[in-house]
Amino acid sequence: MDRARRRWCSAFAVALAAPRIALAREPLRIGVTAVILDDQVSFLEEWRQYLGRKLGREVRFVQRGSYRGINDLLRDGKIDFAWVCGAPYVRHAAFMKLLAVPVYQGRPLYRSYLIVPSDDGATRSLLDLRGRVFAYSDPESNSGYLYVQSALLALHERPKAFFGRTFFTWTHRNVVEAVRSRLAHGGTVDGYVWDTLAKLHPEIARGTRVVAQSPDFGFPPFVAHRDVPAAEFETMRAVLVGMAEDAAGARLLARLNLDGFIPGEPALFAGIARMAREVDGG
Repeated sequence: MDRARRRWCSAFAVALAAPRIALAREPLRIGVTAVILDDQVSFLEEWRQYLGRKLGREVRFVQRGSYRGINDLLRDGKIDFAWVCGAPYVRHAAFMKLLAVPVYQGRPLYRSYLIVPSDDGATRSLLDLRGRVFAYSDPESNSGYLYVQSALLALHERPKAFFGRTFFTWTHRNVVEAVRSRLAHGGTVDGYVWDTLAKLHPEIARGTRVVAQSPDFGFPPFVAHRDVPAAEFETMRAVLVGMAEDAAGARLLARLNLDGFIPGEPALFAGIARMAREVDGG
């Protein structure tokens, strides 16, 4: 090959590589729904800066008001990572990969709480709420929707006909507020959220009473889009798992009322997958 041809081939190779190099430096995009903190804007900004320092790359949080909004962004490749619920994770495994699982009170597990107003001393179980007003958090939520559907089916009830009226609040905190203010006679909420509200805002949690708790489920996980490169996947996982080991990361975890993150295993979500199959009719 003559010298001119070699120079042309080298220039062509550089031109082909340039878009990939530019793409590699695009910000990493992380999808989240509402967090439970009052100062969520400042918290996410602090977390964004922390992750950016650790990753050596710009990070952007992308917020949506529902799990479906985050699911759609992840499916379409418009975000790279997301903090989702266990139900979307098991239902959309075609485009989600398990990245990391939060650890809460020493375990990567949580429960769904059935709550009623604190001055309601008569309600003892889900069956006592037949024909009444019930608050769900999100149709894609495990603790705030799927678990109740599964529990009613196990009781040989028809979920769509059991309550007098239902509505979605779109956050777990709003379920607590709806029950506390008697907009609903009952609701189901992420137990971690209720516990954290009881710690940070006891005046809110005190307005409700926990009637029953579900079995343990895998804690809402961090996931990656299936096409995230392996190196980026492993680096992000290492940063999340390492948060508990440095002072700045530990402070952020404390604000979330979490112990840390572990890589986790899909088996943690087997119970949610089983309920999803039963409720979805599959």
